[in-house]
Amino acid sequence: MYCWRGTVGVVKPTLRPGSLETFIRLMPEGVCVVPRYVGIRTGTEAEFDEAVTIAESRVAELAELGVDLVVIQGVPLIMLRGYRFDGELTERLSRQYSVPVLTAATAQVEAFRALGVRTMAGLSYIQGEMNAKFAGFFEQAGFTVTAMREIEGVAFADAGRIPAEEIYRQAKKVFVECGGECIYLLGAGWDCLPVIETLEEDLGVPVVTNLNADVWATQKRLRIHEPIAGRGRLLETLP
Repeated sequence: MYCWRGTVGVVKPTLRPGSLETFIRLMPEGVCVVPRYVGIRTGTEAEFDEAVTIAESRVAELAELGVDLVVIQGVPLIMLRGYRFDGELTERLSRQYSVPVLTAATAQVEAFRALGVRTMAGLSYIQGEMNAKFAGFFEQAGFTVTAMREIEGVAFADAGRIPAEEIYRQAKKVFVECGGECIYLLGAGWDCLPVIETLEEDLGVPVVTNLNADVWATQKRLRIHEPIAGRGRLLETLP
């Protein structure tokens, strides 16, 4: 029997391959995933702003299919509107469509709190002034952000091609220079899961990114307890 532990509807902001496949592989046996897409391509602030309305329509489609949980992945479209908006959006959509709705932004806030994190150093593949707004989101949620730097020399469309070694190098650099109790890797478009455990071992702090937070928070809401080894502290200590 398929989906005997639950069905998760996933709203993907881009059509970029990789993160959805990884999310599905990390789901416990018996959990099914139904994807829908928003179609972001350029990664501009205007495009992220327009994407919220599209994401809401995808939630409606997934609720009609009878999923047990909807996860809106990708953080820019939510974070750019602020911490208060995130809470209001999830509450409104959950009530309107009678299905629990989780955003990646909410998942990350909950993950930081579960890990006891108060300060973080962040690295992002989003370019420009939006990173200051991402930092502001977490400041509104009660955290201290020591840095929110953009990874050097990478276009939004090429995030999935960033070598893991380069993610490790730049994440380590921002943490050593700026400090904090956690490293935060913003976005699901890059393949950063392979370096999480190495960063944690070398620097002695947890690493949080979209995918491990989404997997952690999804299991929590489905009331599943199936820790995952080799992907960092958060997934090894699932609720």
